[in-house]
Amino acid sequence: MLVRAQYLPLFSRLGPYERTLLDRAAYGGRRRALFEYWGHEASLLPVALQPLLRWRMARAERGVGVYRGLVRWARRRRAFIDGILAQIAERGPLAASELTDGGRSRGNWWGWSHGKFAVEWLFWTGRLTTATRRRFERVYDLPERVLPPAVLAVPTPPEDEAQRALVRLAARALGVATERDLADYFRLHGADARRRVGELVEAGDLVPARVEGWARPAYLDPRARAPRRVSARALLAPFDPLVWERERAERLFGFHYRIGIYTPAAQRTHGYYVLPFLLGDRLVGRVDLRADRAAGVLQVPAAHAEASVDRPRVAIALAEELRAMAGWLGLGRVVAGARGDLAAPLRAALRR
Repeated sequence: MLVRAQYLPLFSRLGPYERTLLDRAAYGGRRRALFEYWGHEASLLPVALQPLLRWRMARAERGVGVYRGLVRWARRRRAFIDGILAQIAERGPLAASELTDGGRSRGNWWGWSHGKFAVEWLFWTGRLTTATRRRFERVYDLPERVLPPAVLAVPTPPEDEAQRALVRLAARALGVATERDLADYFRLHGADARRRVGELVEAGDLVPARVEGWARPAYLDPRARAPRRVSARALLAPFDPLVWERERAERLFGFHYRIGIYTPAAQRTHGYYVLPFLLGDRLVGRVDLRADRAAGVLQVPAAHAEASVDRPRVAIALAEELRAMAGWLGLGRVVAGARGDLAAPLRAALRR
Protein backbone atom coordinates (compact mmCIF):
# COMPACT_ATOMS: atom_id res chain seq x y z
CA MET A 1 0.00 0.00 0.00
CA LEU A 2 2.82 2.40 0.84
CA VAL A 3 6.28 0.92 1.43
CA ARG A 4 7.50 -2.19 3.22
CA ALA A 5 7.14 -1.70 6.95
CA GLN A 6 10.80 -2.09 7.91
CA TYR A 7 11.74 1.03 5.96
CA LEU A 8 9.36 3.36 7.82
CA PRO A 9 10.85 3.57 11.35
CA LEU A 10 14.09 5.03 9.99
CA PHE A 11 12.17 7.50 7.82
CA SER A 12 10.19 8.57 10.91
CA ARG A 13 13.43 9.35 12.76
CA LEU A 14 15.80 10.49 10.01
CA GLY A 15 13.56 11.80 7.24
CA PRO A 16 14.25 10.81 3.62
CA TYR A 17 17.14 8.36 3.40
CA GLU A 18 18.44 5.95 0.78
CA ARG A 19 16.65 2.65 1.38
CA THR A 20 19.48 0.62 -0.14
CA LEU A 21 21.52 1.58 2.94
CA LEU A 22 19.15 -0.48 5.08
CA ASP A 23 19.23 -3.31 2.56
CA ARG A 24 23.02 -3.40 2.70
CA ALA A 25 23.01 -3.27 6.52
CA ALA A 26 20.61 -6.23 6.66
CA TYR A 27 21.74 -8.37 3.73
CA GLY A 28 25.19 -7.14 2.78
CA GLY A 29 27.20 -10.31 3.22
CA ARG A 30 29.10 -11.27 6.35
CA ARG A 31 29.89 -7.63 7.15
CA ARG A 32 26.20 -6.94 7.72
CA ALA A 33 25.14 -4.85 10.72
CA LEU A 34 21.63 -6.32 11.07
CA PHE A 35 20.07 -9.77 11.02
CA GLU A 36 16.54 -11.15 10.99
CA TYR A 37 15.12 -12.85 14.04
CA TRP A 38 12.26 -12.65 16.52
CA GLY A 39 12.48 -9.49 18.64
CA HIS A 40 8.98 -8.34 19.55
CA GLU A 41 7.94 -9.91 16.23
CA ALA A 42 10.00 -10.82 13.17
CA SER A 43 12.51 -7.97 13.24
CA LEU A 44 15.71 -6.55 11.87
CA LEU A 45 18.07 -6.52 14.87
CA PRO A 46 21.69 -5.46 15.42
CA VAL A 47 23.95 -8.47 14.88
CA ALA A 48 25.49 -7.82 18.30
CA LEU A 49 22.20 -9.02 19.84
CA GLN A 50 22.45 -12.49 18.30
CA PRO A 51 24.25 -14.03 21.32
CA LEU A 52 21.61 -12.51 23.63
CA LEU A 53 18.87 -14.36 21.75
CA ARG A 54 20.42 -17.82 21.64
CA TRP A 55 18.42 -18.79 24.74
CA ARG A 56 15.27 -18.17 22.66
CA MET A 57 16.62 -20.39 19.91
CA ALA A 58 17.37 -23.12 22.47
CA ARG A 59 13.87 -22.84 23.92
CA ALA A 60 12.40 -23.06 20.43
CA GLU A 61 14.29 -26.33 19.93
CA ARG A 62 12.42 -27.60 23.00
CA GLY A 63 9.12 -26.35 21.60
CA VAL A 64 8.84 -23.36 23.95
CA GLY A 65 7.85 -19.92 22.72
CA VAL A 66 6.97 -21.02 19.18
CA TYR A 67 3.57 -21.17 17.48
CA ARG A 68 1.92 -24.35 18.73
CA GLY A 69 0.95 -25.54 15.27
CA LEU A 70 4.54 -25.25 14.11
CA VAL A 71 5.77 -27.17 17.16
CA ARG A 72 3.30 -30.01 16.58
CA TRP A 73 4.26 -30.17 12.90
CA ALA A 74 8.00 -30.20 13.65
CA ARG A 75 7.74 -33.00 16.20
CA ARG A 76 6.17 -35.28 13.61
CA ARG A 77 8.69 -34.52 10.86
CA ARG A 78 12.17 -34.50 12.35
CA ALA A 79 13.70 -36.52 9.51
CA PHE A 80 12.18 -34.24 6.88
CA ILE A 81 13.51 -31.14 8.69
CA ASP A 82 16.99 -32.64 8.95
CA GLY A 83 16.87 -33.36 5.22
CA ILE A 84 15.97 -29.73 4.44
CA LEU A 85 18.87 -28.53 6.60
CA ALA A 86 21.27 -30.89 4.86
CA GLN A 87 20.03 -29.69 1.47
CA ILE A 88 20.75 -26.04 2.27
CA ALA A 89 24.12 -26.97 3.76
CA GLU A 90 25.02 -28.70 0.49
CA ARG A 91 23.41 -26.43 -2.09
CA GLY A 92 23.83 -23.02 -0.43
CA PRO A 93 21.24 -20.25 0.10
CA LEU A 94 17.71 -21.32 -0.87
CA ALA A 95 14.21 -19.92 -0.66
CA ALA A 96 11.42 -22.28 0.40
CA SER A 97 10.19 -22.33 -3.20
CA GLU A 98 13.60 -23.63 -4.39
CA LEU A 99 13.74 -26.65 -2.11
CA THR A 100 13.70 -30.13 -3.61
CA ASP A 101 10.53 -31.94 -2.48
CA GLY A 102 9.48 -28.93 -0.39
CA GLY A 103 5.88 -29.37 -1.47
CA ARG A 104 3.42 -26.80 -2.72
CA SER A 105 1.97 -23.92 -0.75
CA ARG A 106 -1.72 -24.10 0.02
CA GLY A 107 -3.11 -20.69 -0.85
CA ASN A 108 -1.92 -17.26 0.22
CA TRP A 109 -0.46 -15.85 3.43
CA TRP A 110 -0.10 -18.74 5.91
CA GLY A 111 -0.88 -21.60 3.51
CA TRP A 112 2.71 -22.77 3.79
CA SER A 113 4.28 -25.73 2.03
CA HIS A 114 6.01 -28.42 4.09
CA GLY A 115 9.35 -26.94 3.00
CA LYS A 116 8.33 -23.53 4.30
CA PHE A 117 7.30 -25.03 7.64
CA ALA A 118 10.70 -26.72 7.85
CA VAL A 119 12.80 -23.62 7.12
CA GLU A 120 10.72 -21.50 9.48
CA TRP A 121 11.23 -24.03 12.25
CA LEU A 122 14.96 -24.02 11.55
CA PHE A 123 14.88 -20.21 11.54
CA TRP A 124 13.21 -20.17 14.98
CA THR A 125 15.82 -22.55 16.39
CA GLY A 126 18.72 -20.57 14.96
CA ARG A 127 20.01 -23.33 12.69
CA LEU A 128 19.13 -21.19 9.66
CA THR A 129 19.08 -17.45 9.20
CA THR A 130 18.13 -15.07 6.40
CA ALA A 131 20.88 -14.68 3.83
CA THR A 132 18.91 -12.18 1.73
CA ARG A 133 15.41 -11.55 0.41
CA ARG A 134 13.99 -11.69 -3.07
CA ARG A 135 11.11 -9.25 -2.87
CA PHE A 136 9.07 -10.67 0.03
CA GLU A 137 10.66 -14.13 0.07
CA ARG A 138 13.30 -15.11 2.59
CA VAL A 139 16.39 -16.87 1.30
CA TYR A 140 17.82 -19.11 4.03
CA ASP A 141 21.37 -20.20 4.77
CA LEU A 142 23.52 -21.49 7.61
CA PRO A 143 24.43 -18.82 10.20
CA GLU A 144 28.14 -19.58 9.83
CA ARG A 145 27.93 -18.56 6.17
CA VAL A 146 25.92 -15.39 6.83
CA LEU A 147 26.68 -13.77 10.19
CA PRO A 148 29.96 -12.00 11.01
CA PRO A 149 32.53 -14.41 12.47
CA ALA A 150 33.15 -12.08 15.41
CA VAL A 151 29.49 -12.38 16.45
CA LEU A 152 29.45 -16.17 16.14
CA ALA A 153 32.62 -16.35 18.24
CA VAL A 154 30.98 -14.60 21.21
CA PRO A 155 30.35 -17.16 23.98
CA THR A 156 26.67 -17.85 24.63
CA PRO A 157 25.73 -16.02 27.84
CA PRO A 158 23.61 -17.73 30.51
CA GLU A 159 19.89 -17.28 29.95
CA ASP A 160 19.35 -14.99 32.94
CA GLU A 161 22.30 -12.79 31.99
CA ALA A 162 21.06 -12.43 28.39
CA GLN A 163 17.56 -11.57 29.56
CA ARG A 164 18.87 -8.90 31.93
CA ALA A 165 20.77 -7.34 29.05
CA LEU A 166 17.60 -7.31 26.93
CA VAL A 167 15.58 -5.69 29.73
CA ARG A 168 18.25 -3.00 30.11
CA LEU A 169 18.01 -2.30 26.37
CA ALA A 170 14.22 -2.16 26.61
CA ALA A 171 14.37 0.31 29.51
CA ARG A 172 16.75 2.56 27.59
CA ALA A 173 14.54 2.48 24.51
CA LEU A 174 11.20 2.97 26.25
CA GLY A 175 12.17 5.82 28.58
CA VAL A 176 9.62 4.99 31.27
CA ALA A 177 7.97 1.60 31.38
CA THR A 178 6.01 -0.87 33.45
CA GLU A 179 7.19 -4.42 33.97
CA ARG A 180 4.77 -5.50 31.26
CA ASP A 181 6.20 -2.89 28.86
CA LEU A 182 9.72 -4.11 29.52
CA ALA A 183 8.66 -7.71 28.94
CA ASP A 184 6.89 -6.88 25.69
CA TYR A 185 9.85 -5.11 24.08
CA PHE A 186 11.63 -8.41 23.44
CA ARG A 187 8.56 -10.57 24.21
CA LEU A 188 9.95 -12.10 27.38
CA HIS A 189 7.73 -14.48 29.29
CA GLY A 190 6.06 -12.71 32.21
CA ALA A 191 7.75 -14.83 34.88
CA ASP A 192 11.17 -14.28 33.29
CA ALA A 193 10.61 -10.52 33.07
CA ARG A 194 9.46 -10.35 36.70
CA ARG A 195 12.64 -12.02 37.92
CA ARG A 196 14.92 -9.98 35.68
CA VAL A 197 13.30 -6.65 36.64
CA GLY A 198 13.65 -7.52 40.34
CA GLU A 199 17.31 -8.40 39.87
CA LEU A 200 18.03 -5.20 37.94
CA VAL A 201 16.30 -3.03 40.56
CA GLU A 202 18.36 -4.70 43.29
CA ALA A 203 21.56 -4.07 41.30
CA GLY A 204 20.65 -0.41 40.67
CA ASP A 205 20.30 -0.95 36.91
CA LEU A 206 16.61 0.00 37.01
CA VAL A 207 15.10 2.81 39.08
CA PRO A 208 11.52 2.38 40.37
CA ALA A 209 9.23 5.29 39.52
CA ARG A 210 5.60 6.30 39.85
CA VAL A 211 3.66 7.77 36.94
CA GLU A 212 0.54 9.72 37.74
CA GLY A 213 -2.51 7.89 36.41
CA TRP A 214 -0.74 4.54 35.96
CA ALA A 215 -2.05 1.64 38.02
CA ARG A 216 1.23 -0.31 37.88
CA PRO A 217 4.72 0.66 39.10
CA ALA A 218 7.10 2.02 36.49
CA TYR A 219 10.85 1.83 35.96
CA LEU A 220 13.54 4.06 34.48
CA ASP A 221 17.01 3.52 33.13
CA PRO A 222 19.34 5.21 35.69
CA ARG A 223 20.67 7.49 32.92
CA ALA A 224 17.20 8.56 31.71
CA ARG A 225 16.74 12.31 31.38
CA ALA A 226 13.48 14.15 30.79
CA PRO A 227 13.87 16.59 27.86
CA ARG A 228 12.90 20.23 28.35
CA ARG A 229 10.83 20.03 25.20
CA VAL A 230 10.19 17.64 22.32
CA SER A 231 10.21 18.90 18.74
CA ALA A 232 9.48 15.64 16.92
CA ARG A 233 7.43 15.44 13.71
CA ALA A 234 6.88 12.00 12.25
CA LEU A 235 4.49 9.67 10.48
CA LEU A 236 4.70 6.32 12.26
CA ALA A 237 4.39 2.86 10.79
CA PRO A 238 1.61 0.78 12.35
CA PHE A 239 4.41 -1.44 13.75
CA ASP A 240 6.65 1.40 14.97
CA PRO A 241 8.17 0.79 18.42
CA LEU A 242 6.39 3.89 19.72
CA VAL A 243 2.93 2.44 19.06
CA TRP A 244 3.26 -1.33 18.47
CA GLU A 245 2.05 -2.11 22.01
CA ARG A 246 -1.43 -0.60 21.73
CA GLU A 247 -2.22 -0.52 25.45
CA ARG A 248 0.99 1.40 26.16
CA ALA A 249 0.25 3.91 23.38
CA GLU A 250 -3.18 4.50 24.91
CA ARG A 251 -1.73 4.84 28.40
CA LEU A 252 0.99 7.28 27.30
CA PHE A 253 -0.85 9.35 24.70
CA GLY A 254 -4.55 8.63 25.15
CA PHE A 255 -4.36 7.25 21.62
CA HIS A 256 -6.64 4.31 20.82
CA TYR A 257 -5.19 2.62 17.75
CA ARG A 258 -6.14 -0.45 15.78
CA ILE A 259 -4.76 -1.12 12.32
CA GLY A 260 -7.47 -1.46 9.67
CA ILE A 261 -5.82 -4.08 7.48
CA TYR A 262 -7.09 -6.84 9.78
CA THR A 263 -10.56 -5.32 10.13
CA PRO A 264 -13.52 -5.90 7.77
CA ALA A 265 -14.13 -2.81 5.63
CA ALA A 266 -17.49 -2.00 7.22
CA GLN A 267 -15.89 -1.90 10.68
CA ARG A 268 -12.94 0.35 9.87
CA THR A 269 -13.10 3.73 11.58
CA HIS A 270 -10.14 5.55 10.05
CA GLY A 271 -9.15 3.63 6.91
CA TYR A 272 -7.12 0.67 5.71
CA TYR A 273 -3.40 1.47 6.17
CA VAL A 274 -3.46 4.20 8.80
CA LEU A 275 -0.34 5.92 10.14
CA PRO A 276 -0.36 7.89 13.42
CA PHE A 277 1.10 11.40 13.23
CA LEU A 278 3.44 12.53 16.01
CA LEU A 279 3.92 16.27 16.56
CA GLY A 280 5.95 17.41 19.52
CA ASP A 281 5.17 15.04 22.38
CA ARG A 282 1.64 14.16 21.26
CA LEU A 283 0.02 11.85 18.75
CA VAL A 284 -2.20 14.45 17.11
CA GLY A 285 -3.79 12.65 14.16
CA ARG A 286 -3.85 9.71 11.80
CA VAL A 287 -3.87 9.39 8.03
CA ASP A 288 -4.89 6.61 5.67
CA LEU A 289 -2.15 6.40 3.02
CA ARG A 290 -1.51 4.58 -0.23
CA ALA A 291 1.11 5.04 -2.91
CA ASP A 292 -0.27 5.20 -6.46
CA ARG A 293 3.03 4.62 -8.21
CA ALA A 294 1.53 4.48 -11.69
CA ALA A 295 0.13 8.00 -11.27
CA GLY A 296 3.05 9.26 -9.17
CA VAL A 297 0.70 10.25 -6.33
CA LEU A 298 0.72 9.76 -2.57
CA GLN A 299 -2.98 9.42 -1.83
CA VAL A 300 -4.53 10.39 1.51
CA PRO A 301 -8.05 8.92 1.38
CA ALA A 302 -8.75 10.00 4.98
CA ALA A 303 -7.24 12.26 7.64
CA HIS A 304 -8.47 12.45 11.23
CA ALA A 305 -7.39 14.73 14.09
CA GLU A 306 -7.27 13.81 17.74
CA ALA A 307 -9.42 15.73 20.19
CA SER A 308 -8.37 19.21 21.31
CA VAL A 309 -5.66 19.83 18.72
CA ASP A 310 -5.12 22.93 16.60
CA ARG A 311 -6.21 21.43 13.28
CA PRO A 312 -4.78 24.13 10.95
CA ARG A 313 -1.40 23.91 12.74
CA VAL A 314 -1.43 20.10 12.63
CA ALA A 315 -2.46 20.17 8.96
CA ILE A 316 0.46 22.42 8.00
CA ALA A 317 2.99 20.18 9.76
CA LEU A 318 1.34 17.05 8.33
CA ALA A 319 1.43 18.48 4.79
CA GLU A 320 5.18 19.05 5.12
CA GLU A 321 5.72 15.50 6.34
CA LEU A 322 3.58 14.03 3.56
CA ARG A 323 5.52 15.99 0.93
CA ALA A 324 8.77 14.64 2.39
CA MET A 325 7.39 11.11 2.29
CA ALA A 326 6.16 11.51 -1.28
CA GLY A 327 9.59 12.67 -2.39
CA TRP A 328 11.26 9.79 -0.55
CA LEU A 329 8.98 7.33 -2.37
CA GLY A 330 9.59 8.96 -5.74
CA LEU A 331 6.04 10.31 -6.00
CA GLY A 332 5.43 13.74 -7.52
CA ARG A 333 2.52 15.03 -5.45
CA VAL A 334 0.18 14.47 -2.51
CA VAL A 335 -3.58 14.31 -3.02
CA ALA A 336 -5.89 14.39 0.01
CA GLY A 337 -9.42 13.02 -0.03
CA ALA A 338 -12.49 14.29 1.79
CA ARG A 339 -12.90 11.79 4.64
CA GLY A 340 -12.12 12.81 8.21
CA ASP A 341 -12.19 16.03 10.22
CA LEU A 342 -8.59 16.84 9.27
CA ALA A 343 -9.16 16.40 5.54
CA ALA A 344 -10.28 19.97 4.71
CA PRO A 345 -7.45 21.68 6.67
CA LEU A 346 -4.98 19.26 5.08
CA ARG A 347 -6.19 20.04 1.56
CA ALA A 348 -5.85 23.76 2.34
CA ALA A 349 -2.31 23.24 3.66
CA LEU A 350 -1.33 21.23 0.58
CA ARG A 351 -2.53 24.04 -1.69
CA ARG A 352 -0.15 26.52 -0.10
